[in-house]
Amino acid sequence: MSNVKQSENLIELAKNAMSKAYVPYSHFQVGAAILTKSGKLYSGCNVENAAYPEGTCAEAGAIASMVLDGETQIKDIYVIGHGDALVTPCGGCRQKIREFSSADTMIHICGAQGVRKTLSMEALLPFSFGPENLKQ
Repeated sequence: MSNVKQSENLIELAKNAMSKAYVPYSHFQVGAAILTKSGKLYSGCNVENAAYPEGTCAEAGAIASMVLDGETQIKDIYVIGHGDALVTPCGGCRQKIREFSSADTMIHICGAQGVRKTLSMEALLPFSFGPENLKQ
């Protein structure tokens, strides 16, 4: 599959996840789709609850699905939301993405028309703290 076609598929997967978001409080839908290094795909949507803002982000949901399936290496992650401003991962999700990233992991910030900005993990979370910081 070509990179363009793969990107289109991941954007569509993220859009579909976004359409299923449970957001009765913020009304702000977000979707995420992950491509792992082994080629598997995962998605997630944000899920709120009455103890707002104690919800789950789309990126966290996709990562949880990935880990549940035994995968631990994100190659690309696509995040999509509505609005004029870029819908980038929150601080907590940046750290979650970092946990399963490598130097070549790319974060694609999307809107209705497709990818709006692509960032490396280093650009998204410079000078980050990761698993290698804990190794003896």
